[in-house]
Amino acid sequence: MQKTEKQAFKLDEASQQKQAAEKTQRELALVEAALYVAGRPLTLKELCSVLKTRSKNKARKLAKTLMREYASRNTALEVLELKDERYVLQLKAEFTPRVRKLVKRPLLSTGPLKTLAYIAYRQPVSQKRVVDVRGHHVYGHIKLLKEIGLVVGERRGRSSVLRTTEYFADYFGLSRDLSAMKRQLKKVFQREMAAEKK
Repeated sequence: MQKTEKQAFKLDEASQQKQAAEKTQRELALVEAALYVAGRPLTLKELCSVLKTRSKNKARKLAKTLMREYASRNTALEVLELKDERYVLQLKAEFTPRVRKLVKRPLLSTGPLKTLAYIAYRQPVSQKRVVDVRGHHVYGHIKLLKEIGLVVGERRGRSSVLRTTEYFADYFGLSRDLSAMKRQLKKVFQREMAAEKK
């Protein structure tokens, strides 16, 4: 009788371990799906929301496990941990130049993109200054950038001061820290100018 009870206990334990492993795999798939669909870095709070848990520790463990899995797969995609414990699923930098032309439609056309670049590099910058430098047509650009959520305006007296949002930093993979972001942008601009000269 004891032998049968031990066998039953072992079977029950094995079944529980199998169920736990399956649950973890489903949760990893859910984190992967969230990162893929978002197309931007997600915070632990956002991952907790998707996983329907309050445990940031659990979300962190799953994200780090997914990072290790992607690192061991040797594929074109990677999961990275950014500052402030944010995680992103993205294409590895070495593949971007080869596949960039396949992107159907950029988020912004050239005009609004130039206006956004000016605001990002000069921020916080008055709307009046942006208009003086870029021309009166930028009112439309600024309206669009606000609608998309890349720029916000703050009233200061009679004028409006423009700055980029956290969504802007996340979307373009830049630091949320203003001075670090400006250094990153300077490098991007220098690279682009060097590429144009070739």
